[in-house]
Amino acid sequence: MTSTYGRGAAVTAEGLPEWLEPVARASQTIEPHQLSRFLPPETGGRQSAVLVLFGDGPRGPELLLLERAGTLRSHAGQPSFPGGALDPEDGDPAAGGLVRAALREAEEETGLDPSGVQIFGVLPQLYIPVSGFVVTPVLGWWHKPSPVQPVDEAETARVFTVPVADLTDPENRATAVHPSGHTGPAFLVEGALVWGFTAGVIDRILHYAGWERPWDRDRQVPLDRRA
Repeated sequence: MTSTYGRGAAVTAEGLPEWLEPVARASQTIEPHQLSRFLPPETGGRQSAVLVLFGDGPRGPELLLLERAGTLRSHAGQPSFPGGALDPEDGDPAAGGLVRAALREAEEETGLDPSGVQIFGVLPQLYIPVSGFVVTPVLGWWHKPSPVQPVDEAETARVFTVPVADLTDPENRATAVHPSGHTGPAFLVEGALVWGFTAGVIDRILHYAGWERPWDRDRQVPLDRRA
């Protein structure tokens, strides 16, 4: 099935590699409450989108992530998906604007070529209470990889890929514990601690795609008070 929202906003699951099909199937049926307990308010919140980009790397399936600069005022040094707030140029969020925003932000942050990305699904909107962002995860297949690196080092410290095999490895999984008492999934991969919104989305994708392996949920990683 293909949905077309205009330039740079076509969504189709046709022609995906076989290994990615479970993610595409899950994206068609998953409900908001299955992804997070933090759901958007009825009104308010700033519309934004992130690109959850799968590629096929030297060690098989992988995900593209970036690490925010350590000097930023919010979420400094935190790994995340490429993405950001909707701009007027992206258009109506209900008519492909969020897909365009995810691709535009990913290009601005990592330098990737959007023409090499096939958007194959859009997950339900979620909410980040601490920032007030209403975030739409946009699923992409990097069928034609292009070079990536931090475009603005004042905002992005590095751009890197993580093999899905490392994300599913029980040895790399833990429960992050925030000083506030909030807990959530975490991944220790590529020299980074992935937690918060990004880890939550990855955790649910692995689960509903059938890729999750049993892991020790009692293994805890404390977060810094500034996190």
